[in-house]
Amino acid sequence: MTATGPRNAPDVVDVVALGESMVAFLPSRPGRLADVPTFDRAIGGAESNVACVLAAAGHSARWISTVGADGFGDHLVETIGAYGVDVTAVRRDPERPTGVYFRTAGDRATDAHEVAYYRAGSAASAMAAGNMDLTAARAGRVLHLTGITAALSGECRGLLRELTAPRPGRPLVSFDVNHRPGLWPDGDGPHVLLELARGADLVFVGDDEAQQVWGPHGAENVRRALPGPATLVVKQGGHGVTVFDAGRVTFVPAPHVDVVAAVGAGDAFAAGFLSATLRDLPMKARVRHGHLWAAAALTVPGDLAVPPPPASRGGAAPRPAWIAHADRLAALDDGAWERLRLGPGWTQAAAATEEVPTP
Repeated sequence: MTATGPRNAPDVVDVVALGESMVAFLPSRPGRLADVPTFDRAIGGAESNVACVLAAAGHSARWISTVGADGFGDHLVETIGAYGVDVTAVRRDPERPTGVYFRTAGDRATDAHEVAYYRAGSAASAMAAGNMDLTAARAGRVLHLTGITAALSGECRGLLRELTAPRPGRPLVSFDVNHRPGLWPDGDGPHVLLELARGADLVFVGDDEAQQVWGPHGAENVRRALPGPATLVVKQGGHGVTVFDAGRVTFVPAPHVDVVAAVGAGDAFAAGFLSATLRDLPMKARVRHGHLWAAAALTVPGDLAVPPPPASRGGAAPRPAWIAHADRLAALDDGAWERLRLGPGWTQAAAATEEVPTP
């Protein structure tokens, strides 16, 4: 699979990511939300995360969404734009607010973790095929979408159906299932997500996620449930990733990672895989870049690194040195790859080695 689409038009970018981003309030200390006295402000959004990571890595990226005509909307547009992402197609809604959420500092996989979303009726939930710039959305080599957007409203669902519908000259459509059970109280999630995944060219889904949504477990069974997408990426946690593409099956084990914070890995994996796809690298290298970019997210405290220096803003950032380092790691032989260990600071390493120890 190769990313295709028009490349000479002046407004065409490598990747367009469409979806809601919210202002996130992160606790200043561990504990229940009821007990945390102060919060730090950040941003959260699967699609904008992918756009920011790709832009910071030197790709041209556009984020499309709707935010409120409020200070939180200003913060989102300014922060995402600081990564070098094109935000000119973001709409401002004077009647609906920007979504926000609060979360605790604990591991998201435990029962003690709390998240309080305030996104019902948000500006992004009113996105529809009739009020979004579909030309800008389609003006990319890749259009990246997630199932989160489809869950926000019927209008959002219609927008994704329009963007995943077959049409001449459409960009490569990338779809991350990103099932969020709490966003589907009506129980329509499995049917809608299956419909959208079948309309995409490239689909990312977790093995456990597919079992929760549709029932099948195991990469081969997931493929039988989703025979349509040209490329299906089945993420199998710490075990590795299996990709079905052009009649071939590629399995790449995950490297050993000393995790600092288990957040942002899924979006970073998608960004790394898409980056390598845009570079037309072999499938094994695409998956390895997905693993490496996920490891870059797992070995830092937050979802995103800091924005690039101001000199690189206003367009795609220069390609950072750690991407060349990732290229060297992705080229390791199978034995060296299986011995690879990644810890905090590995992206600052000057040269590829078989072992990248935790400092």
